[in-house]
Amino acid sequence: MHLVPTEEEVLALLRETGAVKSGNFVYPTGLHSSYFVQMPLAMRYYQTSKTLCVGLSRKLRAHTEIRAMIPDLSIVAPAPNGLPVAYGICEALRSKQAYWAAREDSNGPLRFPQYQEVMPGEKVVLVDDILRTGKKLGELKRMVEERGGEVVAMAVILYQPAPDTPDFSPVPLYYLAKLDTMYYQDAEAQAKLTSPPEPVWI
Repeated sequence: MHLVPTEEEVLALLRETGAVKSGNFVYPTGLHSSYFVQMPLAMRYYQTSKTLCVGLSRKLRAHTEIRAMIPDLSIVAPAPNGLPVAYGICEALRSKQAYWAAREDSNGPLRFPQYQEVMPGEKVVLVDDILRTGKKLGELKRMVEERGGEVVAMAVILYQPAPDTPDFSPVPLYYLAKLDTMYYQDAEAQAKLTSPPEPVWI
């Protein structure tokens, strides 16, 4: 495997660990898709987690301006699935710190843990395991910026954009692999799948 694993190597690794599932999945938005990714199934293996996090850290390190910030860089994730990525990248880069924001309940806003707060001027890389709708990372980006921090990059293991995934430019987005996924409304899903499996609600 390459120092920075290729897209084909990453997708093969995710399939080998059972993280990429095929079928008829219904997302909370109501859209159907033939793919669902459960990244924790891949990240539970130490060597897989290390391979993915180190590979993603090398993509960040290749950016000259980000490389210069590393000693003062904060790696921030929306918990819980982004935490292994945050800690793995922080360790690989040897950056200053890693922390997270989480919801107290499923419908509540993201909040930073007690005694943890973004400092004015803080340089931040937002990370997660998957970027699909971009809602969590978008909310986290606003939180960081409202507190005076600067989001210098976003980094995810897998980029699986939905139809309405926002473009976060000019903030650079780094990812190891992109999973092109077709999304359907219910009627469209039935028409496009000749023998559609029973839907799985996520």
